[in-house]
Amino acid sequence: MSNSEFNPKARRSTFELLGELPGQVIALVKAELGAAKAEFAGKAKNIGLGIGLFVVAAVFAFFAVMVLVALAVIALDLVLPLWLAALIVALALLLLAGVLALVGKNRVTAGTTSDPDGVTASIRSDVDALKGVGKYEH
Repeated sequence: MSNSEFNPKARRSTFELLGELPGQVIALVKAELGAAKAEFAGKAKNIGLGIGLFVVAAVFAFFAVMVLVALAVIALDLVLPLWLAALIVALALLLLAGVLALVGKNRVTAGTTSDPDGVTASIRSDVDALKGVGKYEH
């Protein structure tokens, strides 16, 4: 027996086979989209779980920092009155917060200032060139 006897589609005409091609391509695309969707769902689940664990870790780190702040107050209480120890730690934290806020403000300002020779200017000159306005190279 030959292979053509085992395959019923081998006896179909070329036109019939070509007629089935769009349906098979659509089925293939649907199967690929389904596989991609399943893969994305699995990855999204892992990413969500990872983000959740990072949030829990951040909460524990926050509480650990608060315990260290309390430890600093207690340590200073050994040599100073409690109210003065708490005041010193609070002022040190406020000073640190102020410095970080100023550095952050400077970074935001540096990131949002416009660059006269930057991308915006380049796009503007390209648009002007398309309009035939302004200076541009021929």
